[in-house]
Amino acid sequence: MLFAVFAMLCSTVAAILQADAADQGGRTSAVLARPRFLGGIAMDIVTWLCMVVALQFIPIFAVQATLAGAIAMTALYARYFRGEWLRPVHRLAIGASMLGLAFVAGSAGTERKQALTGHGTTVAVLIAALVAIMGVTLAIANSTKPWPSAVLAGLGLGGGSVCIRAMHVSDGVDLGSLLREPLVYILVGMALTGLYNYARALQLGDVSTVTALYMVTQVVVPGLVGITLLDDTVRPGLWWLLLLGLALVVYGTSILARRRPEKRTPPRVA
Repeated sequence: MLFAVFAMLCSTVAAILQADAADQGGRTSAVLARPRFLGGIAMDIVTWLCMVVALQFIPIFAVQATLAGAIAMTALYARYFRGEWLRPVHRLAIGASMLGLAFVAGSAGTERKQALTGHGTTVAVLIAALVAIMGVTLAIANSTKPWPSAVLAGLGLGGGSVCIRAMHVSDGVDLGSLLREPLVYILVGMALTGLYNYARALQLGDVSTVTALYMVTQVVVPGLVGITLLDDTVRPGLWWLLLLGLALVVYGTSILARRRPEKRTPPRVA
């Protein structure tokens, strides 16, 4: 869990650096090549390394829900350093998402099992998911709304977490076996697709909303995949907490998906 918390801090720094790079405008390919965005990618790599350790011991949705603490931190950064005003309803939506993710994390079981389904089935599902994400990415190339790209970013980077979880080995791993592992190449594809969509979403929206949408997607979808495919566990008798958390998350993200960036100072009350 300590590694998951450190991953959350690194992810926040990465989001801030990448948002600053996207704020300069230009094509998405130009954003990806800027020093600040590359610095964000370096922090993303540290985040992933910490997640690799955490995912060896606790379920996907516990790690991802901890990682989503970046939602609150980026919202504070956007408000006080970038002048992006959050309406009360949007603050409530972020708070509901945070509370929901905390419930999701609290419902995670402590027992760490091996994958429920066969390795081939997991690989096939992830390949299909990667192809679908890439296809939708091409289909929304002309979209001016940030939420589709933010959701796709969450699916891509969250899919990478599923790959890491599915590659769990207890006796160590060498370079040769990694190169023969198809999940490694799926992981790279997921990461690249996720980063591209995240950069595009930051160009179209503000960092607090984009981070909230992609983080929530990154928690919920891989978490459910971990339960169904990889036999991650829920604490006995706490399925209701998981469902309540998911309901709060859906509520919060449905509001944030409709938000438009506002850069203004709230009126003073005499």
